[in-house]
Amino acid sequence: MECQDIIQDVLCRIKAIKGVEDTYILNEEDKEKIFELEKKAEGAVLMGMGIGDNQGIKEVLKREIIIAFTTNMDYVWPEGPNVVLMQYGEKVGEDIYDPEKLEECKKCKDMMVMGNFVIYRSAVPKPKEAGKEPITVVLPPQKCKDLECVGSINNIVLASPSTPSDEYIRSVMGLKPAVGQGTFIIGFDFC
Repeated sequence: MECQDIIQDVLCRIKAIKGVEDTYILNEEDKEKIFELEKKAEGAVLMGMGIGDNQGIKEVLKREIIIAFTTNMDYVWPEGPNVVLMQYGEKVGEDIYDPEKLEECKKCKDMMVMGNFVIYRSAVPKPKEAGKEPITVVLPPQKCKDLECVGSINNIVLASPSTPSDEYIRSVMGLKPAVGQGTFIIGFDFC
């Protein structure tokens, strides 16, 4: 199969995922711009919680082919965690979407549940120690099961971009921000 045929097959499979709307293949200029935007976003305080580390985007940007896609409210996020809080090299919190697991966490005295977010109390440093190292909000790389069956590609990585990268992607796609719409970036290599 030719590279262009493989890319077209991947684009069709991405568009077939429930909740996916538009796709866009990133060029070298786009990759460089997103790399810079993510670098700037990394140092920013995320939601008042700490500094960011978008490991997913870092992995995606190492791939040969990178495709951005927009999603609506019907899109089902990959199995988590999608956000992990780290401090002093230890996990202090994460998002959990499994309702049964969330209920178990609510019963545990060592865990504080806020919506879909779980904070591990024993891992959180005491106030006098907390100022020494900020919490790092890690966005880990994700798998995309919908593309794992494509035999001509490997090293498939899915990631959620920072707000500045999301805005950039929408602008190059000619889209305006819309309620309930998000963006993801997926990267892969040819076998």
